[in-house]
Amino acid sequence: MAPALLVEGVYKYFGDFPALRNVSFQVAPGSVVALLGRNGAGKTTLLRILAGLSKPSEGSVKVHGVEARDAATRRKIGVLGHSISVYDELSAHENLTMFGTLYGLPHAAKRADEMLERVGLGRVRDGLAREFSRGMRQRLAIGRAFLHDPELLLLDEPFTSLDDKAIAVLQAMLQDMRDRGRTIVMSTHQIREAMELSTHVTFIQRGQVAYDGERQSEMLHDAGWLYRTYGEQGGEQ
Repeated sequence: MAPALLVEGVYKYFGDFPALRNVSFQVAPGSVVALLGRNGAGKTTLLRILAGLSKPSEGSVKVHGVEARDAATRRKIGVLGHSISVYDELSAHENLTMFGTLYGLPHAAKRADEMLERVGLGRVRDGLAREFSRGMRQRLAIGRAFLHDPELLLLDEPFTSLDDKAIAVLQAMLQDMRDRGRTIVMSTHQIREAMELSTHVTFIQRGQVAYDGERQSEMLHDAGWLYRTYGEQGGEQ
């Protein structure tokens, strides 16, 4: 069986600066990976490459054996990042129906209604996104990321700035994804929460992999153990 995610020799340069240097790891289907590292370590850059949104300067990324930037592969990936990424002038239902159509869902409008109910926006399905509170817009973005039941879900600081209701919605949906054997890679500074959900950990330091393996019991009970054991002493990166 091909890995759900195979990263081989990935470099990413911005000018002469190497944001990522020879990053290699693989993720088995059904794994939940906590992608950790200090600010500036290269996590967001790596996630964009995994999602097929950015091309590596060198190396390759494959999802179930196919290049991540392949159009069909990208439809199997869900992404929840820093930006909310919904269209302000469309209603909640129009937003999700449009994304569902782009993902090739056969009954996009019906699926949009189901997801709006799931994230607690069913009653405002016809409201314009620009009229929503930030918390409502966040829940709409969560709905967009999960809409097509992706085989691989990539999350970049997913709990940052979420209100309590959005956090509860996201936690429940992540648990459901995990229970159904989907693969999740989650970058976050909320280490304790990440460790409780994760099966594996990839620790990035100055654009390189400093640790890649199963989550250890020490990581679960001591949020700083990974950084003390595998990180450089002191200083932000």
